[in-house]
Amino acid sequence: MTSSRSPKTQSGSPQSHSESPRPLSPTEQRNPASAGLDELDALGVLRVLNTEDHAVIEAVSAALPQLAHLVDIAAERMRRGGRVHYFGAGTSGRLGVLDASELLPTFNLEPGRVVGHIAGGQAALVNAVENAEDSGADGRAAGAELGPDDVAIGIAASGSTPYVGGALEAAHANGAHAVLISNNPHAPVAESADDHILLNTGPEVITGSTRLKAGTAQKLALNGFSTALMVALGRTWDNLMVSVVATNEKLRERTVRILMEAADLADADARALLERCDGDLKTAIVVSFTEAAPALAASSLESHDGSVRAAIAELTGPGTVGT
Repeated sequence: MTSSRSPKTQSGSPQSHSESPRPLSPTEQRNPASAGLDELDALGVLRVLNTEDHAVIEAVSAALPQLAHLVDIAAERMRRGGRVHYFGAGTSGRLGVLDASELLPTFNLEPGRVVGHIAGGQAALVNAVENAEDSGADGRAAGAELGPDDVAIGIAASGSTPYVGGALEAAHANGAHAVLISNNPHAPVAESADDHILLNTGPEVITGSTRLKAGTAQKLALNGFSTALMVALGRTWDNLMVSVVATNEKLRERTVRILMEAADLADADARALLERCDGDLKTAIVVSFTEAAPALAASSLESHDGSVRAAIAELTGPGTVGT
């Protein structure tokens, strides 16, 4: 596939010997607020960290409109079978993998719908893999797997990670919607993306340690994005976690409590209804509000992509046959 873009360096920025060097990323600058850090006692260090962490909430708050727009795009594409892919290295990569992996047990999301990629592969989750983040080729290979119904989200504190730049460039070339989440207003990789969501957390308490403010802001942004996405896709009902996968005793008891809250049932009645519905919480909620047979409730849920609200609306409409 040909492209009209300027030639790229390994970091994803245009090649030029005459242009001025880019400003140093704020995440790599020294923070005057933490000067003399090693002379403080433990409480003093923690107070500096806590004070600086206030910038995280402000940074994420400023990015909420862009995150909401991304949720809308991702939801529309996922409804037609698309996927969301996170790409990152080091801390950013681990946060993407973590966010993706938590969606299955929390929202019963099918495997492969939201996927986390980290430079260096699975080994990089627990150990640093030398030079993995510098491989634009590995990023392009991973990004090339995406198509026009997909969303590629690159995560990079400095916004200059070659692996992330390669992934976004390849995904964009294949028609995917490509977005960079970074903590650098001058991120070079942003040139490979359709949108740049800036989390402007400034210099770190320990210079360059982006596992601190930058990483915390990324975690909050990903939490917000994926949770809002699951709500948009009908994976919750009201503010209840109705898609939870009850894989252990704690979660099975949580399922009972959720049904009690949702349908205003006593403990024994909730357990009996769950048993009638083969343990499926969503089906039980629909049955409790519509008095439909469990098989009909399950069928309605399936036809509405698992949305409890949509299934209840369908089964309580005019002419609906109950049990």
